[in-house]
Amino acid sequence: MFSKSRTPDVVPQPAPPPGTGMTETAPEPRASFAPSAPKPKPAASVLSSDITISGNIRSSGDIQIEGNVEGDVRSQVVIVGEAATIQGEIVAEEVVVHGRVVGRLRGIKIRLSATARVEGDIVHKTIAIENGAHFEGSVHRQDDPIGQGQPARITGPSRQSGALAEATP
Repeated sequence: MFSKSRTPDVVPQPAPPPGTGMTETAPEPRASFAPSAPKPKPAASVLSSDITISGNIRSSGDIQIEGNVEGDVRSQVVIVGEAATIQGEIVAEEVVVHGRVVGRLRGIKIRLSATARVEGDIVHKTIAIENGAHFEGSVHRQDDPIGQGQPARITGPSRQSGALAEATP
């Protein structure tokens, strides 16, 4: 009943009447394909609080960082834990910050929780900043903040004018 292999469905055929000269042949099996179940999403990779990474991190899945990272992080979803510190740029479809980030955040959905401490610019499509979050930098809305379409790069505030400058590649 719960076997991975499936026997083909066979439709019984009536036997030819005797003496008609017709020989009996085995019926052809009908191909029956059951849709396969979707693959479950793998669990997030967790970098525990006792880990310090010096270098960039890149993942095609989700990452939850509880330790310290000195480098850029690029993933589908990045969750920065309360005790975590990231010194570098975070680029992801979804970024949730509970800890400290010193660097730019770029993401489709960005959320700064009440315990977040962010020092850097944010480029987003949607953003939520909870009451109590600490943020120093500029916020810029962009339809494609992670650069999936056209490569656009936003630089930090100019020290002379205090305005955002857009660099062209």
